[in-house]
Amino acid sequence: MPQAAVIGERPERLTDARSPSKRSLRALDWVNFFKADAQATVGPYLAIFLSAARHWAPRRIGMAMSVPGLVTVLAQTPAGALVDWAPSKRRVLAGAALSLSAGCLLLATATGLGEIIFAQTIIAAASIVMPPAIAAVSVGLVGHRSFAERTGRNEASSHLGAVAGAAAAGAAAYWIASAGLFYMAALMAAGAALAGAAIREADVDPALAREAAKANGEGERIAAISELARDRRIAIFAAASMLFHLANAAMLPLVGEMLGAGHPTLAGPYMAACIIVAQIVMTPVALAAGRLAGVLGRKPVLLTGFAALPIRGLLFALTRQPALLVAVQALDGIGAGIFGVVALIVVSDLAQRTGRFNLLQGAISGCVAIGSSLSNLVAGAVAERAGYQAGFVLLSALAVTALGFLWAAMPETGPRQHKPASEE
Repeated sequence: MPQAAVIGERPERLTDARSPSKRSLRALDWVNFFKADAQATVGPYLAIFLSAARHWAPRRIGMAMSVPGLVTVLAQTPAGALVDWAPSKRRVLAGAALSLSAGCLLLATATGLGEIIFAQTIIAAASIVMPPAIAAVSVGLVGHRSFAERTGRNEASSHLGAVAGAAAAGAAAYWIASAGLFYMAALMAAGAALAGAAIREADVDPALAREAAKANGEGERIAAISELARDRRIAIFAAASMLFHLANAAMLPLVGEMLGAGHPTLAGPYMAACIIVAQIVMTPVALAAGRLAGVLGRKPVLLTGFAALPIRGLLFALTRQPALLVAVQALDGIGAGIFGVVALIVVSDLAQRTGRFNLLQGAISGCVAIGSSLSNLVAGAVAERAGYQAGFVLLSALAVTALGFLWAAMPETGPRQHKPASEE
């Protein structure tokens, strides 16, 4: 077994000059466009569907949306390790997309709490594999130096796809059937699977795909888990990520429940508008965040995203007018748009030369899942007992806590700008 590398040690430079085919790069764009984001799209729609069509109480809806997340917390880190271990990252990506499609189909026909949880579990299992698989394929295609900009492009393509998917899903829910949005999500996930299969295997460098350093004549050097545990930056960033999603995850589902209670017929189209507005804002934000993170540093850009969250929560607490709720949701395009890009870049920085990129992604995603599950559970209970306004105030207070923690505790992980290779 190769000797474990020390984090931060640079005995050799990663072979980072990459020339992937245009076919593979275009296919990766389409993967991100077609992938059905279960947390950003299916989750909020599910809250409306269960409230308006199934007439479930907020507490029961919170259970349906939080239990699968709690169950899959244990699978996050193993899923990342699986992607690190798998010889073919693109096959893992295509298989996860097909599973996601099947889960959405099952969700469309499920009626009881147990069936909903089972469908949610399938969706969650696929959803925790797809992000590290996409990131692994991305860095394997373009290398670490170009990964920040590529991540911004990935997220921009994803947001454009989410706009198209949300519009189609909202139309299907209004004109055809309330469950039509789940069929649309299944169709888009199937498209992601086909696009993933179109990526050329030879274009993906297996060492770069897991951020492994190559020792001369020794193959890949993989850091021991104990070395990752000694890097306190990882623990700090994991905690910051958990706090961010503890404050963020329940906001849009609570908006969906309010819309379902006050405007049951128009709840689907209004939720589609909320998602479309956020995704439209996220598209340029993602492109800018990827570039600015390489110039200004990761932390200043990330702080901007964290700062948008408490403002959004307080504004949600001040109104129940559907049009204003849609307008406020634009702030999610700044907060979640920045986090989706820069968080992955930070993980790549922390994992560089360890060979544990996807394992570390899984560990951070596990903390995100804990925060998201607790957010839906706690906010749902508070909203049922004290009203939706109290739920949003609580989430805003948690968002302020997340912002303060990130500012005080998290160090910068990347250079302010990339230096030419000749200067290293």
